[in-house]
Amino acid sequence: MKLAAEEFLKLSDTIPVVDVRSPKEFGQGHIPEARSLPLFDNDERATVGTLYKQSGRYAAILRGLDIVGPKMSSFLKKGVSWAQEGRILIHCWRGGMRSESMAWLFEKADLQADILYGGYKAYRRHIRRAWTHERPLVILGGKTGCGKTEILHELQKSGKQVLDLEGIAHHKGSAFGAIGQNPQPTNEQYENNLASHWRRFDPTKPVWLEDESRAIGAVSIPEPLYNQMYFAPVIDIHIPKSERIKRLVNEYACFEKGKLEAALHRISKKLGGQNEQAAVKALHEDDYETVADIALWYYDKAYANDLKKREQRSVFPLNLQEDDPVKNAEEVRRFYYEEVLKKAKQWV
Repeated sequence: MKLAAEEFLKLSDTIPVVDVRSPKEFGQGHIPEARSLPLFDNDERATVGTLYKQSGRYAAILRGLDIVGPKMSSFLKKGVSWAQEGRILIHCWRGGMRSESMAWLFEKADLQADILYGGYKAYRRHIRRAWTHERPLVILGGKTGCGKTEILHELQKSGKQVLDLEGIAHHKGSAFGAIGQNPQPTNEQYENNLASHWRRFDPTKPVWLEDESRAIGAVSIPEPLYNQMYFAPVIDIHIPKSERIKRLVNEYACFEKGKLEAALHRISKKLGGQNEQAAVKALHEDDYETVADIALWYYDKAYANDLKKREQRSVFPLNLQEDDPVKNAEEVRRFYYEEVLKKAKQWV
């Protein structure tokens, strides 16, 4: 049976998904729940595709059968081992011959093999449309070092819906953001991973996000989501600079000085030559507090400029005295429900 993307994804929460595209296609982007079981490897797919263009469908099918024949036993064994209660989901690029062939094979072992109608291409269209559906959003803003990410994590522990844009991107969104992080996904995979969280949220409840530029390292927030974020209320956290410096020192002083120096060089034009030299000198003298202080001079200025671009009635300042994510998350939650939500309704 062929299933539309929405139904296919709902079933994927309990039934395994098999992606039969080539490893290269899978690596570029895939449904997060999917397992890779390529009908053809990268070279084999190129061979069959070229033959199809040059000699037609029949010749390509014959060559494909020659390639797949010796693999059929291993395909079937994996399908049987992965299936849940005798059922499995399959997709290829367009929901055509590759997925149909694998479904035929699995059905020989009495598995119910359902195919994604329109394939991965239809899935991508589906998730792009999903971003256009408006949701109630709450943006957690504040200058660098005020612990926004940790506050969001505490809110998530208490049951709030949180979309961790930086965590999913494997990047903290600054010149220092890649330090200590895993390699970033492709932009396509980033969108897929975000969508996997987004579709599970209750659309009637607010989604909490951190204030971000559209680009987070090498990946970008989907434009429709970013547009929604831009018009959402912002809780602008204010924490003393001394507290923020302490946090940055704790987060970054453990990393190699070479990586930290390279990050300083990346913002050298923004810092200015003298500030950059002073920061590098402090770094090599293990004076991490001074390094953080100088870097914050630039980041605070950049944040203030970005905040000015928003409609000011949607910005709600919140003064906090210390860097305590647990206490601050509770204060943020209280502030949103008792102050922000009430005022925001007046201008919606």
